[in-house]
Amino acid sequence: MLYRKIVCITAAFLMIFSSVTVNAESELKVSALSAVLYCADSGQVIYEKNPHEKRAIASITKIMTAIIALESDNDKKVKFTYDMVAEGSSMYLQVGDVLKIPELVKGMMMVSGNDAANAIAIAVGGSKEKFAEMMNAKAREIGMKDTHFVTPSGLDDEEHYSTAYDMALLCSYAMKNDDFKNIVSQKSMEVEFEKPENKVQTYINHNKLLSLYDKCRGIKTGFTKKAGRTLTSCAESDGVELIAVTLNDGNDWNDHISMYEYGFGVTEKTSFSERIEISVVGSKKQSITVCSDEAELTILKDTEDKIEKKIYMPHFLYAPVEEGEKIGEVIYFLEGRELYRSSLVTSESCLYKE
Repeated sequence: MLYRKIVCITAAFLMIFSSVTVNAESELKVSALSAVLYCADSGQVIYEKNPHEKRAIASITKIMTAIIALESDNDKKVKFTYDMVAEGSSMYLQVGDVLKIPELVKGMMMVSGNDAANAIAIAVGGSKEKFAEMMNAKAREIGMKDTHFVTPSGLDDEEHYSTAYDMALLCSYAMKNDDFKNIVSQKSMEVEFEKPENKVQTYINHNKLLSLYDKCRGIKTGFTKKAGRTLTSCAESDGVELIAVTLNDGNDWNDHISMYEYGFGVTEKTSFSERIEISVVGSKKQSITVCSDEAELTILKDTEDKIEKKIYMPHFLYAPVEEGEKIGEVIYFLEGRELYRSSLVTSESCLYKE
């Protein structure tokens, strides 16, 4: 119905833009073999070092396991069985224990329980292999192009890998889930068991950055001999939310703090909104206003004039027009990548001319 009124479907306004990512060899130094500092809302990369190099990632894998679990049936009760037993870090679950999915996620994210990861994979996916297929499907959905999952826990496997950039995408996605965000922000959590009845176990979060840096809001640590120390984190200051990822980094706590202190100094919030007058044919009103939603996104300072804006809307409309009717959209780009898009809708109605 809407697009019968459109005479010319595209009008575009362009600005020349250039790359604004920080040079990895100049402004900031980190010990990691791969690193990314990323704006959680806009997706702009502030700092990068070998961002697309495929590496073992260890237990930061469990971010994907957790988000798939939380997006599944949260009321499902899981009975711990022999095939869920795992080596390495553990919640120390016993065969016969019964927990709901969110409780398994809590324990897994606090103490990096490989047993909890196996339990989630088998309960949600039917098997660890089927769950890996779910993980890889979700990775494709998020846009993780250089990632392949094999295990739900992150134990080493030649075909299990990701990149610093892909993990930043995953962290940004996961932190939009309120349940996930609440869990990873806690320094400790109580986990309630269905069986044994009335059992409540307290688990302490391995993520020391929550105590070392008061702006930290999560996310997950990891370590294997092959991967080295891996760390993903999120920090917030004055409404600016940043994601940091380091892979194979022996000085990860300090590197993340340094990255954040740099990042908060070079970023700012910028508002995006449009109000555009459009002519109406066949109505007493010569024109009406169309508006977009207003959004605030984080970008590097002094790059607002490098944003490219494209507006898709007709040159004019035919009456009648209803208030709230979508007649087009506006899309903003930075560094050639879509930053934000919003529908353009009419702010008022106008009838036929009598």
